[in-house]
Amino acid sequence: MKYQHILFDLDGTLTDSAEGITKSTAYALQHFNIEVDDLKSLEKFIGPKLQDSFMEFYDFTEEQAERAAELFQERFARIGKFENKLYPGMEELLQKLTASGRKLYVATSKPVLFSKEILDYFSISQYFEDVSGAELDGSKSHKEEVIARILEQNEIEPSDGVIMVGDRKFDVVGAKANQIPVVGVLYGFGDREELTASGADRLAADLAELVQILLSE
Repeated sequence: MKYQHILFDLDGTLTDSAEGITKSTAYALQHFNIEVDDLKSLEKFIGPKLQDSFMEFYDFTEEQAERAAELFQERFARIGKFENKLYPGMEELLQKLTASGRKLYVATSKPVLFSKEILDYFSISQYFEDVSGAELDGSKSHKEEVIARILEQNEIEPSDGVIMVGDRKFDVVGAKANQIPVVGVLYGFGDREELTASGADRLAADLAELVQILLSE
């Protein structure tokens, strides 16, 4: 088979986590007297490392960004992680892939602890061989190192039929740094322009297209 090992991003790829992430971001910003009325404007926080986003989008100092990330995690741990939805048809896709003999993994910038809780919440943990993500303090969260850990921990070589599935440029850049191809999904939080510009090898508009690509021989 062409793709034996399939790495999935979590937010915007397996689940629609916009509500929990944007509300937790707004909660953190309130501490700094910043009110955000349009939660959709905070979807840009989905994907990259939190501290980096606070510094990029709100000109926070490193110290402020660390504090904002702590506040985000405070709310996310209590409420936000379950303000989340599994994309319709996702479990059926995972069932098809595992039934065909493919091995599945999660590679996310979200803390491993929260990621495993979310997979358990949606009863899809059993489909995945391993989960790689950040520490609770936000360290080890860059996609390049997250993907590298999955490969190392499972003794997988890039030439072993590996592919990454994700919705943002960070997924593409991280996969390319590890010399593996990428399918960019258009139902998540990135768009065609972002994924194409960052070098995605294939694009899937929906789960039907995605499963066709992943099951290709």
